[in-house]
Parts: sequence; structure tokens; C-alpha cells
Amino acid sequence: MKKLFLIPLLFILAGALIFGGCAKSAPAPAKVYELTIQSAWPRGDLSMETLKAFSEAAAKRSNGQLKISYFGAPEIVGMFEVAEAVKKGTLDLGHGSGMLWSGIIPIGDVEFSLPYGYRIPEEKTFADKGNAVRKFFFDSGFIDLLREQYATQGVYYLDIHTYGPVPFMVAKKPIKTVNDFKGLRIRTDGMWMEWENGCGANGVDIPGDEGYMALKMGTVDAAIWDVSCVTGLSWNEVAPYWIHGEENDHCIGHIIVNQGVWNSLPDDLKKALAGAAEDYWYACLAAYEKDLAACNDLVKQGKFSEVWMDKDLIALHEKVGYALWDTVASRDAAAAKAVQMIKKWRGVK
Repeated sequence: MKKLFLIPLLFILAGALIFGGCAKSAPAPAKVYELTIQSAWPRGDLSMETLKAFSEAAAKRSNGQLKISYFGAPEIVGMFEVAEAVKKGTLDLGHGSGMLWSGIIPIGDVEFSLPYGYRIPEEKTFADKGNAVRKFFFDSGFIDLLREQYATQGVYYLDIHTYGPVPFMVAKKPIKTVNDFKGLRIRTDGMWMEWENGCGANGVDIPGDEGYMALKMGTVDAAIWDVSCVTGLSWNEVAPYWIHGEENDHCIGHIIVNQGVWNSLPDDLKKALAGAAEDYWYACLAAYEKDLAACNDLVKQGKFSEVWMDKDLIALHEKVGYALWDTVASRDAAAAKAVQMIKKWRGVK
């Protein structure tokens, strides 16, 4: 009887050892990081909508460990609150531009785009001009200087993206001459406001999600954004003139990460997130080129009118714009160093 009792007991013990060993050898499920990014720009803005590509690239590169939900302003916080929200950890990541930080990090105005600072006449195509800007950021040491400055605010500067030609100006009437520009009420922000005011306009600081109604109601006569103010926000419905003469070939934005969030990521996921941000650069480059083509199609169809500033108005913009380089450089040592980098790159004395 004792032997008969021992046989099933041995089977039970053996099974427990086998299954116990399997349980120990099975890998633990990979941790999923659920992160939130909000743009400073509203739904309809092209760079904001293209964050879908960033989210998808992050998921793919991390094998699903990075799950990034994306929002536009003001769905969590307002346009001018994004930077502070990333710093405080209300947002894990922020999408915007240096002009939102320039009050506390003057280098932000250099990063975003000095007047004419990112005009690249030596390159012929939109993509080549953009990639020349990216090469400057990463090869000159400019990206390292930016990361140092943003780190003082508790955020990690992840990568850059393009907004295409900016300032992209739409207006309710043709703007050609110095007299046309004098007293013009323009929706603008950051350093652009200093520039436009210096040329005789009256800059009005209005969030992008309010731009359409500001134009429609006559609060402003003109507004500055990027091409998606036409293709996504439909400002051309109430401001049918596309004003040329002051735009850069590209204007630069960024993705920033709360420093604590960045530090919490394993090295392989930091690499995945950085790779997704680089993928996002190329996604934006393609998206903006496509929307510029769509905007040109509207012109051909007679639904949008192009107007070029005359030589005197352009000369005034150049005089005031280049003087701003030295104004920005005077604000702190990092801004001065950044302006000098741009001057050396672009051959400006």
C-alpha cells in the first residue's frame, strides 16, 4: 500500500518541478510606457497632425513599448503653456518651437529662425534646403548647445522638425508697399512681432486656434503661420492673399521631453524615441512639400492670390531683420554663440 501511494505522489512532485521551472524561465512581459505629447499648435496644423507618424514610428521602433498619445492645443493646455507643462511633468513630451521659450531661453529665437537665417539659396529643392538646415544643427554643435540650454529648464531637447517657409503670411488685402505695411494689424508672436513692429506693423499675439476668427472679424488684417494655415486651418477663406518677401525656406520646431521621463527610459527605448523623432523630421519634410504644392494649385485655380512685397518693403524687412540678429545675440552668452554659428554658416558679417 505504501508503494502504491508513493507512485502518484512522485508524479505530482515531478509535475510541480517541471511547471515551476517553466514559470521561472518564461520572460516577464516588456514594460509599456504610455506617454502623452501635446503640440502648441491646434488640430489642422500640419506638424501637429503629422505627430501621428511620430507616434507610429515610436511604437514600431520600440516593439510596442512606447505608446504615445498626441494632442493639439488647447486640448490639455494652451499654446503658450506647453513648455511649462513639459517642465512640470503635466506633459511627458511637448511639440512646439523655441519662440515659446525665448523669454527664459533667448537661444530659442535663434533656434526657431532668425529673419532670413534659414534661407538656403545654394540648394535648389525644398528637401535639400531642409536637410541642409538639419545638417547644420547636428554637425556644427548647435544641437548640443540647445540641449545644454534646455536642460537648465528640466527638459531634454530630443530633435527638430520643419514648418517649411515661415513667416507664411496671409492677408485680407494685398500688401506690397511700405505704406501698405504701416499700421497693419498682424497675428504674430515671438521674435516675429519685434520684426513686424519694427517695420511699421502692429503685431497682435493671438493663439493659432483663434486665427481664423480674428481674420474674419477684422481683429487683424493679416496673419503669420505656416502653409497649413491654408491647407488645414482655411485662413485663406477670410484672407485670400498670400504675401511673399520675408519668408525663410524653412523654420524649425522641436520635440522636448520632461527630463525625469527621459531619464526613466532604458537606453534601448531612448534610442527608439530618438529614431522616431528623426523619422518625424522626414515625415514633416514630405508633408510640407505636399501642402505647398496644394497651395500652388489653389493659386492656379484662382482660389488664392500671390502678392510680392516691392523692393522698398523687402529692403526695410532686411534692415530691421538683420539688426534683430545682434539684438538677440545681446540677450545672453548662449544666444550670442548661436548667432555667431548662424553667421559663420550663412556667411553673414
